[in-house]
Amino acid sequence: MIKKISILFPLWAVLFSLLAYSQPSLVVGFKSWIIPLLILIMFCMGITLKIDDFKRVFKRPKIIALTVVLQFLFMPLFAFIVSKVFNLSDELLVGMVLVGAVSGGTASNVIAFLAKADVALSITMTIVSTLLSIIITPYLTLLYVGQTVPVPALSMLLSILKIVFIPVIVGLILNQIFNKYIEKRHDIFALLSIISIVFIIGIIIGINESKISTIALSLMLAIICHNLLGLLTGYYFAKMFGYDKTVCKTVAIEVGMQNSGLAVVLAMKYFSALSALPGAIFSIWHNISGSILAGIWSKQEES
Repeated sequence: MIKKISILFPLWAVLFSLLAYSQPSLVVGFKSWIIPLLILIMFCMGITLKIDDFKRVFKRPKIIALTVVLQFLFMPLFAFIVSKVFNLSDELLVGMVLVGAVSGGTASNVIAFLAKADVALSITMTIVSTLLSIIITPYLTLLYVGQTVPVPALSMLLSILKIVFIPVIVGLILNQIFNKYIEKRHDIFALLSIISIVFIIGIIIGINESKISTIALSLMLAIICHNLLGLLTGYYFAKMFGYDKTVCKTVAIEVGMQNSGLAVVLAMKYFSALSALPGAIFSIWHNISGSILAGIWSKQEES
């Protein structure tokens, strides 16, 4: 069930985005739903986690540390560079940097499964980067765009704490208490997450409908380059450190796929609707590229 939902996610996202673009009035009124929807997504992540997921950090600290360093060191840097190369506006630059500065996305875990990578390792990497993002994301944003626009780093930190940390921990606690009931319903939480992110993407597309036609090509190219650089960096750095192909695939997916929903929320709350657009489009693209890559890698494993 999860596999089928995940494969169809990019199609749902594209179709709903086209609807939102052609009929923005259908979605712009739901702007206030964006933060609650992301809280729901993070809760759905938390409720599928177990304490054992955290214990794996101590079993494989080196590869997890390498992935986290690659993610937070290179992804915001790549975002800044490609934004300058494609001459994006300051508002889009902020959005690109936010995408680069956030943690790995939960979609990476599903793509890791489809790609026959190490799913348990992927989950652990996502957990670690998600928790670290509470502190790191605001200050990376300040570092890269603080000279361009005001960045309320402390307020962002507190927001991430409320939007990310609390829902994840509440979900984790509930899973510990009611695991035998929840474990059978993981598909439901996966579906809720996908519906939520698709709706968030649609809202942002609808809000920016009047501006998309003038920036779509350059922004799309920047996002493709950003995602591709992350995937390549993750794979070849892991390979350079001597890890096998399964681990290399896992690191590539984790570094290249971001929690773009969080980037959207932070952009909307602290910057502008236009700054949220890179996160919305990245959400669509990284699932498309991840699904294609997973298809190639899974066939290689079968052959």
